[in-house]
Amino acid sequence: MAGTTDFSGCETSLPVTAIEAWNATIRGFLAHAAATPDHLAATLSAAPDFAQGHAVKGLFCMLLGRAEMTQTARDCANAATLAAAKSPPTPREQVYLDALHDYLAGFPSQAASRFEELLLSAPRDALAMKMVQAIRFVLGQPQAMRASLELVMPAWGDHPALGYLKGCHAFALEETGDTEAAERSGREGLLLAPDDAWGLHAVAHVYDMTARAEDGLFWLSGQTGAWEHCNNFRYHVWWHIALMHLDLGQIEEVFALYDREIRADKTDDYRDISNAASLLSRLEVEGISVGHRWEELADLAERRSGDGSVVFADLHYLLALVGGGRVSATKAMVQRMSQDAARYQTEMQRITDHPGMSAANGLEAYGEGRYAEAFLNLNAARADMQLIGGSHAQRDVFERLTVEAALRGGFLDAAEALLRDRTRNRGGAEDGYSARRMAFIAATREDTAPPKLSGTHAGL
Repeated sequence: MAGTTDFSGCETSLPVTAIEAWNATIRGFLAHAAATPDHLAATLSAAPDFAQGHAVKGLFCMLLGRAEMTQTARDCANAATLAAAKSPPTPREQVYLDALHDYLAGFPSQAASRFEELLLSAPRDALAMKMVQAIRFVLGQPQAMRASLELVMPAWGDHPALGYLKGCHAFALEETGDTEAAERSGREGLLLAPDDAWGLHAVAHVYDMTARAEDGLFWLSGQTGAWEHCNNFRYHVWWHIALMHLDLGQIEEVFALYDREIRADKTDDYRDISNAASLLSRLEVEGISVGHRWEELADLAERRSGDGSVVFADLHYLLALVGGGRVSATKAMVQRMSQDAARYQTEMQRITDHPGMSAANGLEAYGEGRYAEAFLNLNAARADMQLIGGSHAQRDVFERLTVEAALRGGFLDAAEALLRDRTRNRGGAEDGYSARRMAFIAATREDTAPPKLSGTHAGL
């Protein structure tokens, strides 16, 4: 029976027997819940000809950023087409099918644009709202994330998912530099949606960007209920806690979290590998041995090195290969990325071309000890690294490696300028990392300075 509505008030083509599972799917997606695929499976079991459901499953597959999931997403697109022939979708639901085809064609930004256009006529569509956020995040487009949210906000005053919208807004505000408003929005959102791990972690980002690690640890302490229900996103929240301990120089706590939480499950999801590889890289930049931990990551990265689905993922696979000393695998992966960049057809191929290749060449040179070359390449990528997606906090590992390459390559002035620019970009707050590297630069200059003249012979 058509004509049912979801909890956002959007008309669906679902029978009433499937609406509860569908609502749970949407809420699960908003909350990054591990049970979301189960709710979607229950929806499609109750309504096998629900075209939007098949399309959403395909979109979820594409957002995983794994090459082997592309065929699964194509199967979902075919299933959606067959379902639509049996049970025509509403015009709103059809947008999801069209967006999946855009994504499969290699143009996720076009998929996001379709959802943004949909929100002009259906501003309370919570699923479309979150889809825009998810896709634009992968593409590194925080201004677009924020603009989309602020466009629909007037229609969300009494929306049952308002807390999740505020959490999304908190993240977009932080990524666009409005940290004070971000903290406020995130806190307000958690009061309305206590299971919103995204909003909780948005506030953690504020503390990272404003060098308030102790406040961040206090904020996250006792709030595990906001992320214990999550899919692998829960590992990312633990990663944020580890970063705060690292900033405070509490290395034992960092390793304990790495072993007990961040890599508790040895998954090969690119987001999990990214958490781990970037944390180990940060530790090594500060001269801390990470023991055998690179081996597991390097093994996984080598198996995924031909993926090419998301540039952010590729560069973190390279981090793992470099960290694990896999020279031949690193070279092979850089060569594969170069071939992708040369095709220059899909959006990811274009991002691979720039800034991906400069960053990749820089990482390869860094791993081989060619630090001047590493610095020149990483620095060439630096201005456009946001295009690889992710957050400021996630991409900061490449900032640190650029600084470290400059230091090891003998470019002290350049390293200092990078650190000062990094601090400016973080609202003028100097964190523990910057303070330690600036102290290192000062000490190095002191050691290499010519002897100072003193006493009665000065000036003779």
